[in-house]
Amino acid sequence: MIGRRAALGLLAAAALAGCAVINAPLNAPREAGDTPTERARPGGDETLWVGLAFSGGGMRASAFAHGVVEELRAMTARPGDPDGILSELRLVTGVSGGSVTAAYYGLNGAAGVDGYRDGYLVQDGERYMKNNPLNPVTLARGISGGANGRETFGRFLDETLFHGATFGDLARRSSITTWINATDVASQTTFLFTPETFDALCSDLSRFPISDAVAASAAYPLVFSPIVIDTHQGACTYHEPDWLTAARHNSEATGAMRAHAAALESYASDPDMKYVKLLDGGITDNFGTTGLAVERARAEAPHAPLTAREAVKLSRLLFLVADAGVEQPNGWTHRLKGPGGGQLARSIVMSAMTSASRTGYDAMRLQLDKWQEDLVEFRCGLSLPEVARLRGSLAGWDCRDLKFFTGLVRFDDLDPEMEDRLNAIPTRLRLEEEEVDLSIRAGRETTRQNPEVNGFLASTERYGTDRLSGIDRARRISPLGAKPVKTVAPAHP
Repeated sequence: MIGRRAALGLLAAAALAGCAVINAPLNAPREAGDTPTERARPGGDETLWVGLAFSGGGMRASAFAHGVVEELRAMTARPGDPDGILSELRLVTGVSGGSVTAAYYGLNGAAGVDGYRDGYLVQDGERYMKNNPLNPVTLARGISGGANGRETFGRFLDETLFHGATFGDLARRSSITTWINATDVASQTTFLFTPETFDALCSDLSRFPISDAVAASAAYPLVFSPIVIDTHQGACTYHEPDWLTAARHNSEATGAMRAHAAALESYASDPDMKYVKLLDGGITDNFGTTGLAVERARAEAPHAPLTAREAVKLSRLLFLVADAGVEQPNGWTHRLKGPGGGQLARSIVMSAMTSASRTGYDAMRLQLDKWQEDLVEFRCGLSLPEVARLRGSLAGWDCRDLKFFTGLVRFDDLDPEMEDRLNAIPTRLRLEEEEVDLSIRAGRETTRQNPEVNGFLASTERYGTDRLSGIDRARRISPLGAKPVKTVAPAHP
């Protein structure tokens, strides 16, 4: 029999079941005269291109991603060039905890490296959240849609990192393309915070707060209520792009692209689609690489999303994915009993996210391989006068001298003891300092050892001549005193 106190608690929870937190839509309808924000021009010499993708996993993922960025800088910093390869950062994309780091570096670039740990990673990201599962109000809100609204984690992000910055500010301040990824729970597709998505919503992305996009990307089900986006149907005349029409009707298009195209169409014209409800991006794409597939599918030229000038100047490309994994508290594997209902539900969600991550990474590698082939074909099809016009000269020109390096850094690249410690770190937005520093150290060590990173650097004219001194410098700079690692033989350029 249920005890009197428990019964009263259940009755109270039932009475509060209609008390779900509701997030009011923040995306305003597009106004007459709205024009795309002009993006800052990229730095660097345009022969190198670096893209980074950061997985979900709470503050652990944010810290691991930061370690990756720190190590890339430490491996390549030189006198007169303290930012090293970060000067060539062209794309960051992230999901959930990784989206915080992606948005932060998208906005601040290499200038943000030194302040991120103390300014965010060791802070209490759960400061405004309601997390006590024994509180009947929190429990009822979670069951009825979500215990926390955007004014909790979103407010914390705005106070500590973004300070009211919008996507328009990001475009004006930074040349780094930044993709924040959430999940549209109705269409079960990745929702990309891009101008193209907001065009279908008759809305202006440039006025949307970065903190709210990140809050949507990190909105874990039940813990957070969905972030709500208004479709604003009828507020503008929407003309869908040709690629979208082709993807929707082309039998050879991937299922993911057809689903993405159908979602954009529904935003613009489905009378039942009044609001888009967004949750954690890891539900559909835990690496945030859907945007790359979209960019290639919508490409109207073989070199896109690069310009023709960028395509002929490019020599080496590195796309590095940081996978912080998922918390693995599987104590029930050591006993006959279990898992219980809550553990089972969480395990099912984690299994789905992990499986999606594997297939997503494989699909991304195929996309990059095809892109490299398309770029070589485009470059070799150009006349020499056209090459000279685009490059500025023919000196050193070789249309086939182009190499892509695709790497994955993850916990199982480390020794088993350290891997176990990392997997035991909870997927939360508040960690102990030693857990943060362990995650940063993991990002640094896996990056330093990664054969694709070392192969990319060794194949470049700028960094290839001093790879050993660069590795020694990275060891010397490391604030955590990471142990020396075995030098990895670079991949062939």
